[in-house]
Amino acid sequence: FWRNEETSMVSVKKFLEKEGEMAISMDGLPEKFFEPFIMKRIQVDLLEPSRIVCSFKVTPRLLNGGNFMHGGATTTLVDLIGSATILTVGTPSYEVSVEINISFLDSAYPDEEVKVEAKALRVGKVVGVASVELSKKKTGKIIAQGSHTKYLALASKL
Repeated sequence: FWRNEETSMVSVKKFLEKEGEMAISMDGLPEKFFEPFIMKRIQVDLLEPSRIVCSFKVTPRLLNGGNFMHGGATTTLVDLIGSATILTVGTPSYEVSVEINISFLDSAYPDEEVKVEAKALRVGKVVGVASVELSKKKTGKIIAQGSHTKYLALASKL
């Protein structure tokens, strides 16, 4: 079954605008809902300067249409846990992402235990860099490897 260009364009528009049967109303959700949605039930297994190890079980809310962990959830974990690792070094309270790079190497499936290990590679006066690796807790197989670069700004005194 081949679709013509016009049908494909309509399908893409519906998908992006969340119309149709698969639509989910986001209007009723609280503000700043995204981070807690991804981070819910994260267990911190190790916390030390420059290093964090966490684990979690893949739940249905983290899945994509293919029934494995969504790349956006993985990216958010690299962002937030990478940022937290940089903060363990004692950086200023204001920071902003400059770059996030992720290689997706495998998939994580429902109820699978995932280990997240993050290391601060460099934390200077202006820039912090962390590496973050997600792996299957049972086998050690790497799911994703990421790096996160942050601009570290001194908090304004105004």
